[in-house]
Amino acid sequence: MKVTVIGAGNVGATCADVIAHRELAEEVVLIDIKENFAEGKALDMWQTAPVNYYDSRIKGYTNDYEPTKDSEVVVITSGLPRKPGMTRDDLIATNAGIVKSVTENVVKYSPNAKIVVVSNPLDVMTYCAYLTAKVDSKKVMGMAGILDTARYRAFLATELDVSPKEIQAMLLGGHGDTMVPLPRYTTVSGIPVTELIAEDRLNAIIDRTKKGGGEIVNLLGTSAWYAPGAAAAQMVEAIVRNQRRVLPVCAWLQGEYGLKNIYLGVPAILGKAGIEKIIELKLNAEEMKLVNASAAAVKEVMEVLDNMKLF
Repeated sequence: MKVTVIGAGNVGATCADVIAHRELAEEVVLIDIKENFAEGKALDMWQTAPVNYYDSRIKGYTNDYEPTKDSEVVVITSGLPRKPGMTRDDLIATNAGIVKSVTENVVKYSPNAKIVVVSNPLDVMTYCAYLTAKVDSKKVMGMAGILDTARYRAFLATELDVSPKEIQAMLLGGHGDTMVPLPRYTTVSGIPVTELIAEDRLNAIIDRTKKGGGEIVNLLGTSAWYAPGAAAAQMVEAIVRNQRRVLPVCAWLQGEYGLKNIYLGVPAILGKAGIEKIIELKLNAEEMKLVNASAAAVKEVMEVLDNMKLF
């Protein structure tokens, strides 16, 4: 089995490294447009195999998609970060062109692959990949909710001084300030989190979760990579091992939650076929209001892509 990661930057390289360490595929292919970059990263990672005891072979290539042929899963991390003076529309135009080109090559060599998009702006880039791939929407998904819930759970674990393994949480909506963490669906070893944390502290943690990416940027001067890379690898694991895990995934909605023709974060069962099923939670009026507001914000960005007439 083969898994490909497109983009050998920090997120892509971390994702490939986690996939190899967990031996999720016999071969992990790393692709980058920068000359010798993926080759160097792959070689460095492969040289950790004797130390960390794994067998997955990691191979890097410069802008050559032939070696990606027949990949089971392809993770797309390609794209540029937003730079000073760059508008949101500029970023969408630039990264949409990159994601479109990458996706065309992906489906050319691996028409049956499940595609996991990590490129930003996440929701609209997943939409871009879907329009390009022209395959069943269950095979094209975005990674955002796993990262966002991981941050939420990590903050809760710190607050309660418990293992993050004990915390289960769910989150809906777009990737960004409009995401919708759900305290009603958050538990600590089965105990509702609302019984363990005061409302004001819980609201502060939710607010910190929404701004989690920005917090990392402010500290490092660049975006996060360890958590995003590991989160994407978790999606790969759920698919290749047919785990049928219930995870928050950016998925194409066709009536679920009263929303249609939009990529948005929702709980879904991930397995061998990709998104096996979208789960509809019974939201109260306030939660639904927040989800609709998030969907409106995502739809606005999707319309920017539609107006570019790339498809």
